[in-house]
Amino acid sequence: MLSTSLSRDKEHLVLLHSLSMSTLRLLNTDIVACTQCTRLVAFRQAVAETKRRQFRDWTYWGKPIPGFGDPNARLYILGLAPAAHGGNRTGRVFTGDRSGDWLYEALHHFGFANQASSTHAQDGLTLTDCYIGATVRCAPPANKPTPDEFTACRPFVLRELQLLKSVRVVVVLGKIAFDHYLKATRELGHHLPAPLPKFGHGVIYTMPWGVTLIGSYHPSQQNTFTGKLTRPMFHRIFSEAGRRLSGTVIAN
Repeated sequence: MLSTSLSRDKEHLVLLHSLSMSTLRLLNTDIVACTQCTRLVAFRQAVAETKRRQFRDWTYWGKPIPGFGDPNARLYILGLAPAAHGGNRTGRVFTGDRSGDWLYEALHHFGFANQASSTHAQDGLTLTDCYIGATVRCAPPANKPTPDEFTACRPFVLRELQLLKSVRVVVVLGKIAFDHYLKATRELGHHLPAPLPKFGHGVIYTMPWGVTLIGSYHPSQQNTFTGKLTRPMFHRIFSEAGRRLSGTVIAN
């Protein structure tokens, strides 16, 4: 009887995994097909046509960037927007730019990624127990989306959060993404704590719906080149995420 029960549990988990993969694929198909924001469409396509000299032999993706990772992830990472010559070129979030170099190196170090670098969408990278999204899915001019563009893209974040049912820890990269995560959770019907959580590097909040929220500086060149964000600082974020998921830290 015990073996039969275990077999049924395994079949149930396989079914849930299959359903999660299917629904996330539908979401990502919708993301890639989006043309709602005229300014972003024009910019991403112009960049894909003109290219950067060092990437002149590339066929740029030039479309919105879907989420990426494990559909059963307990760790969700929310970034700002794709880089014009990173995700907009490669078609995968945080891939092909220096921010991605920092992120995937850290994820690999703590067991969330099978390799420490990400250069293109077919480079063999896989994530374990981790999924990555963005507040805006198209590369914006000057890396600055407008308020209307954030609003237009938020339904994708909402659907992602609804579909990723196993998430227990959320790492948010930068204050803008931090604030928009709070907006998204409010729209999902969650009651935010008072006073509202405030962004800072390394801040940790236990949210009323059972998620641990961790703030981090974004691994942008502006932050990493100036020393505002160092590798030890960034690694501590994912070390903490791993400890929270392992259950070795008592929630604050």
